[in-house]
Amino acid sequence: MPGGGTGVIVVTGATGFLGQRVCRLLAQQGRAFTRISRSLGVDLRDAAATRAALCAAFEGQSERKLIHCAAHVGGIQFGLTRAAELFHHNLAMTLSLNEAAVAAGVQRLVNPISNCAYPGAATLFKEAEFWDGPLHDSVLAYGFARKASWVGAWAYAQQHGLDTLSLILSNMYGPGDHFEPERSHALGALIHRIHAAREAGAEEVQIWGSGTPVREWLHVDDGAEALVRGLDAPTCTEPVNIGVAQGISILDMARLIAGELGYGGRLVTDPSKPDGAPYKTVDGTHGAALLGWRPSRDFHQGVRDTIAGYLQCRK
Repeated sequence: MPGGGTGVIVVTGATGFLGQRVCRLLAQQGRAFTRISRSLGVDLRDAAATRAALCAAFEGQSERKLIHCAAHVGGIQFGLTRAAELFHHNLAMTLSLNEAAVAAGVQRLVNPISNCAYPGAATLFKEAEFWDGPLHDSVLAYGFARKASWVGAWAYAQQHGLDTLSLILSNMYGPGDHFEPERSHALGALIHRIHAAREAGAEEVQIWGSGTPVREWLHVDDGAEALVRGLDAPTCTEPVNIGVAQGISILDMARLIAGELGYGGRLVTDPSKPDGAPYKTVDGTHGAALLGWRPSRDFHQGVRDTIAGYLQCRK
């Protein structure tokens, strides 16, 4: 959707899981936006290409805002086997984008950060504790790259006046999520694995790890809502949490998914596989006050919708 000469929003990673929902929401609101992604011909790791794309998108526009949805990410196994890839690609995108945003005169950059950027020992994540310890080993490369994106936001604000709002989001889920074993997070992987077991008539499904880690999940449409609201929120240089401080254990989530899929076999944990951090929930008090909103989608219904989307794609 081209801009009309008065203002435009650029969405990077626009063809990805989150980016598609952001673009859909912007279209529903009648806001002009331009899509950028590698599949559309712009590799954000390429500084010159990123600068050219942003300058072209914002040319002649009086209002210039950007939502950065592009990321190179996967589940625990992906993070452990491709740590250098995760570190390099995500850091390269941050470096290119900040430089390009300054060159293009961006007035607000909305920058999502994964909550794995919090210390590994943290339980209820609070902004004041963002720097209170090392990251968990299982997410060190990706979490550090995302943490560095906030440092970049601070640095470019200090030197160039770039206004960046960094919103910390939990693992997202919903229709259109990744379900392939290597790239998916726990929720998508469990849907894929339990459905496959039901179809094969298997008597049990293996659940990676002990099943005890607790995770807070954010529906992708709530994530999109937070980012779009961030376009017009008050300026804040510190990272801001989006969340509701509620989570579910991996094993309880597997039981929920099995029930929705009608699978009656055994769910067997495998403690030899990595758990990741033991507990991740997010105190979203500050984010709710800043955005005038908090995530509201029911988790059980969200899982049903995610399963429905998964089954539809397999037809």
